Amino acid sequence: MMMNYNENQNHLILGYDLDCWNTFHEKKPISIDLSPKTNSHILFCGMSGSGKSYLENAIFAKLAIMEPHGTIFFADYKGDDSFSYLLDCPRHYFYTNTLSALDIVHNRLLARQSGQDSSRNPITLIWDEYMAQVLSLMYTDKKLASIVMSKVSEILLLGRSLSVRLIMSMQRPDAVAFPAGSRLNYGVVVILGAAVKSIYEMLLPDFREEIKGRKFNRGEGVVLLQGSELHFIKVPIVLNEKRMRQICINALNDSCRPSSEA
Repeated sequence: MMMNYNENQNHLILGYDLDCWNTFHEKKPISIDLSPKTNSHILFCGMSGSGKSYLENAIFAKLAIMEPHGTIFFADYKGDDSFSYLLDCPRHYFYTNTLSALDIVHNRLLARQSGQDSSRNPITLIWDEYMAQVLSLMYTDKKLASIVMSKVSEILLLGRSLSVRLIMSMQRPDAVAFPAGSRLNYGVVVILGAAVKSIYEMLLPDFREEIKGRKFNRGEGVVLLQGSELHFIKVPIVLNEKRMRQICINALNDSCRPSSEA
Protein backbone atom coordinates (compact mmCIF):
# COMPACT_ATOMS: atom_id res chain seq x y z
CA MET A 1 0.00 0.00 0.00
CA MET A 2 1.35 3.40 -0.93
CA MET A 3 0.73 5.95 1.79
CA ASN A 4 0.58 9.42 0.30
CA TYR A 5 1.61 12.67 1.89
CA ASN A 6 2.17 16.15 0.58
CA GLU A 7 4.96 18.39 1.79
CA ASN A 8 3.13 19.36 4.97
CA GLN A 9 3.12 16.35 7.26
CA ASN A 10 -0.12 17.56 8.88
CA HIS A 11 -1.94 17.04 5.60
CA LEU A 12 -3.72 13.80 4.78
CA ILE A 13 -4.49 13.01 1.16
CA LEU A 14 -8.09 11.88 0.64
CA GLY A 15 -7.69 11.10 -3.05
CA TYR A 16 -6.98 12.80 -6.35
CA ASP A 17 -8.68 15.46 -8.42
CA LEU A 18 -11.10 13.56 -10.66
CA ASP A 19 -10.90 15.91 -13.65
CA CYS A 20 -7.11 15.93 -13.67
CA TRP A 21 -7.12 12.15 -13.34
CA ASN A 22 -9.52 11.63 -16.27
CA THR A 23 -8.26 14.38 -18.58
CA PHE A 24 -4.51 14.46 -18.01
CA HIS A 25 -3.87 11.19 -16.10
CA GLU A 26 -2.40 13.46 -13.43
CA LYS A 27 -2.44 12.60 -9.72
CA LYS A 28 -3.29 15.97 -8.23
CA PRO A 29 -3.86 15.39 -4.50
CA ILE A 30 -6.86 16.58 -2.53
CA SER A 31 -5.75 16.88 1.08
CA ILE A 32 -6.97 18.02 4.49
CA ASP A 33 -5.14 19.63 7.39
CA LEU A 34 -5.22 17.44 10.49
CA SER A 35 -3.74 20.00 12.86
CA PRO A 36 -5.98 21.35 15.68
CA LYS A 37 -6.24 24.73 13.98
CA THR A 38 -8.66 23.28 11.41
CA ASN A 39 -11.85 21.23 11.55
CA SER A 40 -10.93 17.64 10.67
CA HIS A 41 -14.23 15.93 11.52
CA ILE A 42 -15.03 13.80 8.46
CA LEU A 43 -18.36 12.62 7.04
CA PHE A 44 -18.48 9.87 4.39
CA CYS A 45 -21.75 9.37 2.50
CA GLY A 46 -22.82 7.11 -0.33
CA MET A 47 -25.12 4.26 -1.19
CA SER A 48 -24.07 0.60 -1.02
CA GLY A 49 -21.35 -0.09 -3.56
CA SER A 50 -20.17 3.52 -3.73
CA GLY A 51 -16.71 2.73 -2.32
CA LYS A 52 -17.11 4.58 0.98
CA SER A 53 -16.01 1.56 3.09
CA TYR A 54 -12.95 1.21 0.86
CA LEU A 55 -12.04 4.86 1.43
CA GLU A 56 -12.81 4.54 5.14
CA ASN A 57 -10.28 1.72 5.48
CA ALA A 58 -7.63 3.67 3.58
CA ILE A 59 -8.11 6.86 5.63
CA PHE A 60 -8.03 4.81 8.84
CA ALA A 61 -4.61 3.39 7.88
CA LYS A 62 -3.24 6.77 6.84
CA LEU A 63 -4.34 8.33 10.14
CA ALA A 64 -2.66 5.55 12.09
CA ILE A 65 0.63 6.29 10.33
CA MET A 66 0.37 10.09 10.47
CA GLU A 67 -0.62 10.16 14.14
CA PRO A 68 1.43 7.41 15.83
CA HIS A 69 0.77 8.89 19.28
CA GLY A 70 -2.97 9.18 18.71
CA THR A 71 -5.70 6.80 19.86
CA ILE A 72 -8.31 5.40 17.48
CA PHE A 73 -11.61 3.75 18.36
CA PHE A 74 -13.69 1.92 15.74
CA ALA A 75 -17.47 1.67 16.17
CA ASP A 76 -18.89 -0.92 13.77
CA TYR A 77 -22.68 -1.03 14.10
CA LYS A 78 -23.59 -3.35 11.21
CA GLY A 79 -20.48 -5.51 11.19
CA ASP A 80 -19.78 -4.95 7.52
CA ASP A 81 -17.53 -7.55 5.87
CA SER A 82 -15.15 -4.71 4.99
CA PHE A 83 -14.22 -4.43 8.68
CA SER A 84 -14.54 -8.05 9.87
CA TYR A 85 -10.75 -8.28 10.10
CA LEU A 86 -10.91 -5.90 13.08
CA LEU A 87 -13.26 -8.04 15.20
CA ASP A 88 -10.65 -9.25 17.69
CA CYS A 89 -9.11 -5.83 18.31
CA PRO A 90 -9.68 -4.35 21.79
CA ARG A 91 -10.79 -0.95 20.49
CA HIS A 92 -13.19 -2.38 17.93
CA TYR A 93 -16.78 -2.00 19.19
CA PHE A 94 -19.50 -4.05 17.48
CA TYR A 95 -23.29 -3.56 17.19
CA THR A 96 -24.83 -1.91 20.29
CA ASN A 97 -21.45 -1.98 22.04
CA THR A 98 -20.52 0.93 19.79
CA LEU A 99 -22.10 3.17 22.42
CA SER A 100 -19.29 2.21 24.80
CA ALA A 101 -16.82 3.70 22.33
CA LEU A 102 -18.87 6.90 22.23
CA ASP A 103 -18.92 7.07 26.04
CA ILE A 104 -15.15 6.64 26.27
CA VAL A 105 -14.41 9.32 23.67
CA HIS A 106 -17.00 11.73 25.08
CA ASN A 107 -15.60 11.31 28.61
CA ARG A 108 -12.11 12.03 27.29
CA LEU A 109 -13.48 15.18 25.66
CA LEU A 110 -15.05 16.35 28.93
CA ALA A 111 -11.85 15.61 30.86
CA ARG A 112 -9.88 17.79 28.47
CA GLN A 113 -12.48 20.54 28.52
CA SER A 114 -12.45 20.67 32.32
CA GLY A 115 -8.65 20.73 32.48
CA GLN A 116 -8.47 17.36 34.19
CA ASP A 117 -6.65 16.02 31.13
CA SER A 118 -4.10 18.44 29.67
CA SER A 119 -2.91 16.08 26.94
CA ARG A 120 -3.67 16.84 23.31
CA ASN A 121 -2.65 13.67 21.51
CA PRO A 122 -5.31 13.04 18.84
CA ILE A 123 -8.32 10.92 19.74
CA THR A 124 -10.38 9.65 16.81
CA LEU A 125 -13.70 7.81 16.83
CA ILE A 126 -14.48 6.15 13.49
CA TRP A 127 -18.18 5.21 13.44
CA ASP A 128 -19.50 3.12 10.58
CA GLU A 129 -23.28 3.32 9.93
CA TYR A 130 -24.01 5.88 12.65
CA MET A 131 -27.26 6.88 10.95
CA ALA A 132 -28.63 3.34 10.93
CA GLN A 133 -27.86 2.96 14.61
CA VAL A 134 -29.53 6.21 15.65
CA LEU A 135 -32.66 5.41 13.63
CA SER A 136 -32.83 2.01 15.30
CA LEU A 137 -32.52 3.62 18.73
CA MET A 138 -35.31 6.05 17.94
CA TYR A 139 -37.64 3.09 17.57
CA THR A 140 -36.45 1.19 20.64
CA ASP A 141 -35.25 3.80 23.15
CA LYS A 142 -35.89 7.45 22.30
CA LYS A 143 -34.28 8.68 25.50
CA LEU A 144 -31.04 6.85 24.77
CA ALA A 145 -31.12 8.05 21.16
CA SER A 146 -31.34 11.62 22.42
CA ILE A 147 -28.37 11.09 24.75
CA VAL A 148 -26.31 9.60 21.93
CA MET A 149 -27.07 12.48 19.58
CA SER A 150 -26.27 15.01 22.29
CA LYS A 151 -22.84 13.46 22.89
CA VAL A 152 -22.11 13.37 19.17
CA SER A 153 -23.10 17.04 18.90
CA GLU A 154 -20.77 18.00 21.75
CA ILE A 155 -17.83 16.22 20.10
CA LEU A 156 -18.57 17.93 16.78
CA LEU A 157 -18.87 21.33 18.42
CA LEU A 158 -15.98 21.14 20.91
CA GLY A 159 -13.62 18.50 19.57
CA ARG A 160 -11.40 20.56 17.29
CA SER A 161 -9.53 22.58 19.91
CA LEU A 162 -9.30 19.53 22.17
CA SER A 163 -7.91 17.22 19.45
CA VAL A 164 -10.93 14.91 19.50
CA ARG A 165 -12.15 13.91 16.03
CA LEU A 166 -15.22 12.14 14.64
CA ILE A 167 -15.15 10.23 11.36
CA MET A 168 -18.60 8.92 10.42
CA SER A 169 -19.83 6.85 7.51
CA MET A 170 -23.46 6.40 6.45
CA GLN A 171 -25.66 6.21 3.40
CA ARG A 172 -27.51 9.49 3.99
CA PRO A 173 -27.10 11.92 6.92
CA ASP A 174 -30.66 12.90 7.75
CA ALA A 175 -30.94 15.97 9.97
CA VAL A 176 -33.00 14.03 12.52
CA ALA A 177 -29.78 12.38 13.77
CA PHE A 178 -27.89 15.67 14.08
CA PRO A 179 -29.80 18.01 16.41
CA ALA A 180 -29.32 21.77 16.45
CA GLY A 181 -27.57 21.78 13.10
CA SER A 182 -24.58 19.80 14.32
CA ARG A 183 -24.36 18.13 10.90
CA LEU A 184 -22.83 21.38 9.67
CA ASN A 185 -19.82 20.91 11.94
CA TYR A 186 -17.96 18.53 9.64
CA GLY A 187 -14.88 20.10 8.13
CA VAL A 188 -14.71 17.40 5.46
CA VAL A 189 -17.73 15.98 3.62
CA VAL A 190 -17.22 13.21 1.05
CA ILE A 191 -20.08 11.92 -1.12
CA LEU A 192 -19.16 8.94 -3.28
CA GLY A 193 -20.78 7.09 -6.16
CA ALA A 194 -24.20 7.60 -7.69
CA ALA A 195 -25.72 9.33 -4.67
CA VAL A 196 -29.41 10.20 -4.56
CA LYS A 197 -30.24 13.84 -5.21
CA SER A 198 -31.44 14.47 -1.66
CA ILE A 199 -27.94 13.85 -0.25
CA TYR A 200 -26.53 16.70 -2.32
CA GLU A 201 -29.45 18.93 -1.31
CA MET A 202 -28.83 18.19 2.37
CA LEU A 203 -25.07 18.65 2.37
CA LEU A 204 -24.20 20.81 -0.63
CA PRO A 205 -27.14 23.19 -1.19
CA ASP A 206 -24.87 26.02 -2.39
CA PHE A 207 -23.15 23.96 -5.08
CA ARG A 208 -26.03 22.72 -7.21
CA GLU A 209 -24.76 24.30 -10.42
CA GLU A 210 -21.25 22.91 -10.02
CA ILE A 211 -22.59 19.38 -9.48
CA LYS A 212 -25.41 19.52 -12.04
CA GLY A 213 -24.97 16.95 -14.80
CA ARG A 214 -22.10 15.15 -13.09
CA LYS A 215 -22.16 11.36 -12.91
CA PHE A 216 -19.90 9.38 -10.62
CA ASN A 217 -18.80 5.75 -10.65
CA ARG A 218 -17.67 3.71 -7.67
CA GLY A 219 -14.79 5.47 -5.92
CA GLU A 220 -15.61 8.83 -7.50
CA GLY A 221 -17.53 11.75 -6.06
CA VAL A 222 -17.57 15.12 -4.38
CA VAL A 223 -15.54 16.56 -1.50
CA LEU A 224 -16.40 19.73 0.41
CA LEU A 225 -13.63 21.17 2.60
CA GLN A 226 -14.40 23.58 5.44
CA GLY A 227 -17.83 24.34 4.01
CA SER A 228 -16.54 26.32 1.04
CA GLU A 229 -13.99 24.46 -1.10
CA LEU A 230 -15.55 22.00 -3.56
CA HIS A 231 -13.59 19.26 -5.34
CA PHE A 232 -14.36 16.22 -7.44
CA ILE A 233 -12.44 13.21 -6.20
CA LYS A 234 -11.01 9.91 -7.42
CA VAL A 235 -10.18 7.34 -4.75
CA PRO A 236 -7.01 5.44 -5.74
CA ILE A 237 -6.60 1.68 -5.51
CA VAL A 238 -4.83 0.30 -2.44
CA LEU A 239 -1.93 -1.73 -3.81
CA ASN A 240 -1.29 -3.78 -0.68
CA GLU A 241 -4.57 -4.36 1.13
CA LYS A 242 -3.05 -6.90 3.49
CA ARG A 243 -0.55 -4.31 4.73
CA MET A 244 -3.28 -1.69 5.06
CA ARG A 245 -5.34 -4.02 7.23
CA GLN A 246 -2.36 -4.84 9.44
CA ILE A 247 -1.77 -1.13 10.05
CA CYS A 248 -5.40 -0.74 11.18
CA ILE A 249 -5.20 -3.80 13.42
CA ASN A 250 -2.03 -2.50 15.06
CA ALA A 251 -3.66 0.89 15.62
CA LEU A 252 -6.57 -0.67 17.53
CA ASN A 253 -4.23 -2.92 19.53
CA ASP A 254 -1.38 -0.52 20.27
CA SER A 255 0.79 -3.61 19.90
CA CYS A 256 2.92 -2.30 17.08
CA ARG A 257 2.17 1.23 15.95
CA PRO A 258 3.43 2.06 12.45
CA SER A 259 6.31 4.46 12.18
CA SER A 260 6.97 4.61 8.44
CA GLU A 261 5.30 4.34 5.09
CA ALA A 262 3.87 1.03 3.99
